[in-house]
Amino acid sequence: QVQLVESGGGLVQAGGSLRLSCAASGLTFSSKDMGWFRQAPGKDREFVAAIDWSGGRTFVADSVKGRVTISRDNAKNTVYLQMNSLKPEDTAVYYCAARYSLYRGSVRWTVPQIDYWGQGTQVTVSS
Repeated sequence: QVQLVESGGGLVQAGGSLRLSCAASGLTFSSKDMGWFRQAPGKDREFVAAIDWSGGRTFVADSVKGRVTISRDNAKNTVYLQMNSLKPEDTAVYYCAARYSLYRGSVRWTVPQIDYWGQGTQVTVSS
C-alpha cells in the first residue's frame, strides 16, 4: 500500500520559513518524479514545485520562484519543500504527489498526471 505522509506545516508570520517533508512508502521512490501542490479554500489545486526521480532537475511555479526549494533524499524515501519569505497568499493545504511513470521527465506538471497523493498539511501565513 502506497503512503505519502506530509509533515512540517503550521502557522507562521509573513516573512517566515517552513520546511515540509513527505515520507513515502510502498512504492519505488527512487524511480518516481515527486512534486508538491497546494490548494487554498475555494480554489483549484495548483502546482508548486517538483523534482525528477534522480534529483537532477527541479521545477518551480512562477508564483513561488525564488522563495521555494525542493529536494529529495532517495536513501530516506523523502522529499522536502523549503519555503522562505512566506506570504499570506501562500496559505493553503500542501499536498505531496507522486507522478505516473508515464510522464516521467515531463517538464509540465498537472493534477491528472498524479498517481498518488498525500493527505495534506496545512500552512497558514499570518500578515
